[in-house]
This record gives sequence, structure tokens and C-alpha cells, in this order.
Amino acid sequence: MRRDILKLNRRRNQETKNLKITPLGGLNEIGKNLTVVEYGDEMILIDCGLSFPENEMLGIDIVIPDFQYILDNQEKLKGLVITHGHEDHIGAIPYLLKMVDVPLYGTKLTLGLVGNKLKEHRLTAKNHIITAGKEFKIGSFKIEPIRATHSIADAVSLFIKTPSAKIFHTGDFKVDYTPVDGEPMDFGRLAEIGDEGVDLLLADSTNAIKPGFTRSEKVVGETLEGIFRQVKGRIIIATFSSNVHRVQKIMNLAVRHHRKIAVSGRSMDNVVKLASDLGYLNVPENYFVDLKNTKNYKDNELIVITTGSQGEPMAALSRMANDEHRNVKIKKNDTVIFSSTPVPGNEKTVSNVVNKLYEKGANVIYHDIADIHVSGHACQEELKIMHSLIRPKHFMPVHGETRHLIKHAELAESLGMKRRDIHILDNGDQLCIDNKKVTVKTKVASAEDILVDGLGVGDVGNVVLKERKQLSEAGLISISVCIDGNTGEIINGPELTTNGFIYVKENAVFIEEMRAKAAKIIRDAVLSGVTDVNSLKTKLKENMKNYLFQKTKRHPMIIPIIMEVWR
Repeated sequence: MRRDILKLNRRRNQETKNLKITPLGGLNEIGKNLTVVEYGDEMILIDCGLSFPENEMLGIDIVIPDFQYILDNQEKLKGLVITHGHEDHIGAIPYLLKMVDVPLYGTKLTLGLVGNKLKEHRLTAKNHIITAGKEFKIGSFKIEPIRATHSIADAVSLFIKTPSAKIFHTGDFKVDYTPVDGEPMDFGRLAEIGDEGVDLLLADSTNAIKPGFTRSEKVVGETLEGIFRQVKGRIIIATFSSNVHRVQKIMNLAVRHHRKIAVSGRSMDNVVKLASDLGYLNVPENYFVDLKNTKNYKDNELIVITTGSQGEPMAALSRMANDEHRNVKIKKNDTVIFSSTPVPGNEKTVSNVVNKLYEKGANVIYHDIADIHVSGHACQEELKIMHSLIRPKHFMPVHGETRHLIKHAELAESLGMKRRDIHILDNGDQLCIDNKKVTVKTKVASAEDILVDGLGVGDVGNVVLKERKQLSEAGLISISVCIDGNTGEIINGPELTTNGFIYVKENAVFIEEMRAKAAKIIRDAVLSGVTDVNSLKTKLKENMKNYLFQKTKRHPMIIPIIMEVWR
């Protein structure tokens, strides 16, 4: 008996010392990246990002991961390590910090961008600046950041070592031999890590369906150079504020062509100031002009760098297109450049802005016309390079929709990996790894989408979204009636109010028909013995729903209001 207990304890102790990886976001989706890594009684997080709402999520501002697994194990939580400063990797950090206190580990620019977000939420955090090539420790975790090239400066991959296993997380990356900052990926160190032995590789899958190589940022620079040489009027260029390398390239061209630089949009203004203060943007101070003072310069002396490359309704470029911008009015000689490609789902909004700019006589240059944007993610040949350098025993594709993960798995298999050593997980699943074997447990953690609507976090669910969709498609009818509390006899009403259903002035006859129908439903219900107000509301709602569908083939939201008067 004693021997059996000792064996059981040893087995349990061994299980607790396994390395456990639990993604809470970023799988089977683009965005909302958050991965939990556990060893023994210690836990770290990799990234904590948001995603943007899908079209049917009416009124929702952003979507964040479900933090319940972290909250349930918060006594283990030792740190949050951030690979880079994009929203899908840092956007949910303020919401996490409102629930748990956790120190942040990131490069200088990344923590600076996070700091801007925390200020907006009136939060503070204990920050630890990490540097590529310099190993640091969080409890039992030894972590080495490795310089990565991406569409934002200061991005890193992570080599994580524990007594149980070693993992390599690429973060977002591409292979760019001619990056703007002159600092390519450290291929030598990647090869050394491969020689040391990696038990598990977690690798970016965003462009796994695309053959070849992702083009260098240098291509964009060459295209923009040609545009700057040709354009004689004002240049307005929209790009992602976080793409500091792109912004630097644009500013370099502005200086070369003797154009003053004005910045439009809150996020662009914040990032430019931060990146300049930290030394990631280097432009002579005398080239910057306040947006309010641009009227003092000739059109061929100006460039405006703005937000709004995704057609966001409230962004600066959209306001320019709608003649709503306080300081910039679109003119016929203007050249407007979209130095980006539409994020999936934004194609229509971008197209609308492009059309409005054309209507005002502007010359618009976008991704269908010229090479003014390149991806920050690795295509198939670059992924092959990463796999060949790291040579992992096991592989888990991350950061991608289902099709991306499957294609990345197939690519790894084509390079010689055994199918049994490739693990495609879903959010909430858990991969356990030690020196001997890998096991996968499904649905260990809740990984639902948490919807943020204004100040509300998680208080809008599927029922509310369904109601919003119904309201948007068919409108609303409220039916108010006053009844005798003793007899159920109608004292006053029914009165009908409609919003978004029919135009009342042109449908007076139909309104009267609906009033008569509502009254009949209530009288029939009372005659059949229904006296409870809630039951009367249900009867009225169900019967009016069927009646209105027969008459209009629509399903408006019906709100019954029944008041009792006791006399």
C-alpha cells in the first residue's frame, strides 16, 4: 500500500513538472493572441491581444480573450512577456490588468506602446525592459528574446527553457534581408538554438497559404520614391501608426524631397511622439509642422501622414473624405496614398473612402494600383527557413485561421516531420510536453470571445447580439395597454409605437388593424383564463409575431407593455 502511494505521488509530481501550453486566443482566428505557459506551480503569459468585431457583432467595439483560466490560476502567474506592439498582441492588456496584477516584459518600444494604452485606462504596471540576445529569468523560465523582422520595430521571437522542455515561439515574423533599420533576423543564433535542441516550435501561420517569399519593405520604399518624384501637389499618406519602419521611410522621403511633415490622427500622433522620444524615429525637428499651420505652406511643400488606412469612420482620413476634418480639406491636386492593404472585412469601408476621395478630384493610389504595402508575415519559403533552422521535435502552428494552421502543418510534414509530431490545437486546448512525450487535452480552459461594448466587458452575449441584429433588420414595435386588475378588461389602448418597421403616416390603416388584433389577442387570452400579466405579455408577443409575419414577412422586435389598474 505504501509503495503504491509513493508511486502515485511520484506520478503526480512528474505531471506537475510537465510543461503545459494553453492557447486562449490566436488559433483558428487572426487576432486575440494569448498563450499560457506553465511549469510546476509557475505560469507566464505570451502576449495579450484583441481582435476586432465581425460584421454581425453590432455595436461591439473590440473582442478580448476569456481570462477565466488565468484568474483560476492567478497564484501561479509570474509575468506577461510581449513579442511586439501590435494591437492583436497588446490590446487586451489593460483589461487583464484590471483583474490581476502581473509584471510586463517587453522591448523598449513595445512597453512604450503598452504604456500609452495604460494611460488611457488610468492604469500602471511594473515594467521590465528586455533586449534581443540577453537572456532573462521569470521563476523557473529562462527566456531569450531573439531579434525578429516584422512590420513594427523591436519585435522578438522567444526561446523559452525549463527543466522539462525547451520551446521556441517565433512571434510574428518575416525574413527581410534589407530591413529599414538595417537589423535583419539573427540567423546565426537561430541555427545555434536548433543545435541546442528544441522540443516544441510555435510558429506564425498567417501567410502559410502563400507560396514564395514576402517582399521586403525596400520594395515599398522604391515605389514611394517614384511617387514623391512625380507628384507636384500635396501628398496625404495613410498607414498603420504602429508601422514605425514605414513611417520612418515616409519621413526620410519627405526630407529628401524638401517637404514639411504634418501628422493627423490621435494614434499616429502618439506613436510618432513616443517613437521619436525613444530613438526609433529620426527626423530633423524643423521638418515637423503643426497641422493647424499647413495652410502657410504650398502644396508641393507638404506631406500629411494620417490614420484611417482601413476606412474607419472616425479616423482622420475618413473625416477628410467626408469634409469633416477641421484642418485638411481634400483638393483636386492632392495625391492620397493608402500604404496598406484592407484587413479582411474592411474592404467595403476602404472602397467607400477611396470613392469619396476620387469624387473630390484627388489622385488615389492604393494596393490594386501600386506596390505601396508589404506583409509583415512569413510566406511558405520563409517558414521553411525557420523550420530548417530550429529543427523541432514537435510543432504547433499558431496565429492563423483553420486553413492557415492546416497548411502550415502540411508544410512541416513536407519538410520531413512526422504527422504524429504536429499538433493542431484550438483555443482552450492544452498541450503537455516533457522530455519523453507530448499529449494534448481538449477544452481544458474556457476560451470564449469576450465582447467589449463601451464600458461594458462581457455583459453583451449572443442573446443581446441576436436582438441587435433583429432590430437592425426589421425594427421594433412596442404595444402598450392598460387593463383592469380584477377583470382583465381593457381600460385604455392598445397604443402602438414603431421604430424602423413601417412609416406610420403612410400606414394608418395597417396601424389600426394591428391595434384591433392586439386587443383581440388580450381579450381572447383573458376569456380563456389567462390573468397573469407575464403570461398575457407572452401571448401577445407570440400571436403578434405570427400575425405580422403573415402580413409583412418581417420579424420586428415586439415589446409588450401591460399595466394593471386596480379599482
